[in-house]
Amino acid sequence: MPDLKRIFRQYHQYLKLEKGFSDNTCDAYERDVQKWLDYAADEGTDWLSPPLEAFHHFSAQIRDLGIHATSLARILAGVHSFYLFLVMADVIEGDPMELLEFPKKPQHLPDVLTVDEVDRIEAAIDLSKPEGHRNKALIEVLFSCGLRVSELCGLKMQDLYLDEGFIRVEGKGSKQRLVPIAESAVKELRLWFIERDAMDIRHGFEDYVFISRFRKNMSRITVFHIIKELVALAGIEKTVSPHTLRHSFATCLLEGGANLRAIQAMLGHESIGTTQIYLHTDTSRLRAEILEHHPREIYLSRRKG
Repeated sequence: MPDLKRIFRQYHQYLKLEKGFSDNTCDAYERDVQKWLDYAADEGTDWLSPPLEAFHHFSAQIRDLGIHATSLARILAGVHSFYLFLVMADVIEGDPMELLEFPKKPQHLPDVLTVDEVDRIEAAIDLSKPEGHRNKALIEVLFSCGLRVSELCGLKMQDLYLDEGFIRVEGKGSKQRLVPIAESAVKELRLWFIERDAMDIRHGFEDYVFISRFRKNMSRITVFHIIKELVALAGIEKTVSPHTLRHSFATCLLEGGANLRAIQAMLGHESIGTTQIYLHTDTSRLRAEILEHHPREIYLSRRKG
């Protein structure tokens, strides 16, 4: 019988080094696998060669607890990842979950903002207040770069290459990518920096781009509240979050005709890491996609014309 503790250590290394997952993601995968192993032990099921029926019973037990289909799908995906690793590591010969039908995730289409609605949100900002230009820059960066809220909050001055038209973003799994930034966002950032330079920023937080009233980098919750308040002031009756701006960014590019793989790279989706090796997608091409298809850039080019 293989040593389960040793296998788990190897599995952790696989998730961390081969898949590039963060510690939190690795822990989540391992917790899901442990749920299954505990169940198998309680039921007297051999975890090395479990029958397909065992996974059906495991799924049913989770459903009986009132767990949502999305969470069940995630747990089963974690368990499946473990067994695929066991096959790859020659611990077992075949994938016991190969014929398992995974629960379908509900198709929920998030709200998307139009360019006019983004303009209405920005128009609701009181630029006479100290945080006015910061909030407008915040909206512009989210909409023109498609950042996650965590990426926005972690953005540092040393990550900005505004003269070159790029910012460096650290995404999931500490993976870095270069993201083109629209001129409109650059303009709002420079206006915010005038206010930022006058702030007495707390020690250790001097390099963060977006600073809160507590003189430190902004939290995700603060960004959520700012956007929620501005959406209400703008009279927009949609459920809007920082992710809505990210989704709107991708939708605008897609509808404008941008290359799907370029959008994936811009968003920092995990799957693009493999495809880039074969597609040779470079940052100059990504920037060209944004300049050609993002509504902010189209508008500015028309004004210049």
